[in-house]
Amino acid sequence: MADTDTPQIYLVTPTAFVPEAFGPVLARLLDNAEIACLRLALADPDADAVARAADACREIAHARDVPLVIERHAGLVERLGLDGVHLTDAARSVRATRKALGADAIIGAACGASRHDGMAAGEAGADYISFGPVGDLGLGEETRAERDLFAWWSEMIELPVVAEGGLDRDLIESFAPVTDFFAIGPEIWRAEDPDAALADLTAPLR
Repeated sequence: MADTDTPQIYLVTPTAFVPEAFGPVLARLLDNAEIACLRLALADPDADAVARAADACREIAHARDVPLVIERHAGLVERLGLDGVHLTDAARSVRATRKALGADAIIGAACGASRHDGMAAGEAGADYISFGPVGDLGLGEETRAERDLFAWWSEMIELPVVAEGGLDRDLIESFAPVTDFFAIGPEIWRAEDPDAALADLTAPLR
């Protein structure tokens, strides 16, 4: 995942989808937008369902030179020919995952709003850190990752940082100077036209 002055888009799939129906939607979006990385974020625990979804997404993403990482399922990365994994337990399994997958795999770590967890994950071998939610998810209990955290991180730490969760245009405009990537998924998949929704959401980056 490259680092540029303007934050890049890190696309996150829906947590549930039918590969045959989602494939054309994904292909069109990757053709129309500059996407740095794709995360397969299926909530389905069924290994066969995950494999089918991964196969469909990998074919589409790799044809467009977009790396594909999978959320949580580090054990499936090599078997399914994926580029890496997005871990959701902060720094706890980064070191073991790096040892298992080797130096070339992309390993990201979701660290909530914890600067300490982010630094620990980086020291353990993560390629990027994700903080969030930065916006309101309507759950009432989440601790938001504030702009100050990103500002500190971008000034003090070289490791790329991803902002995600509850994004809107105002947040993207506000956080753009202090983050490397915006992870976008739920914000656009509910829309009738995900392409238009993504273009509208990321307008402040252009």
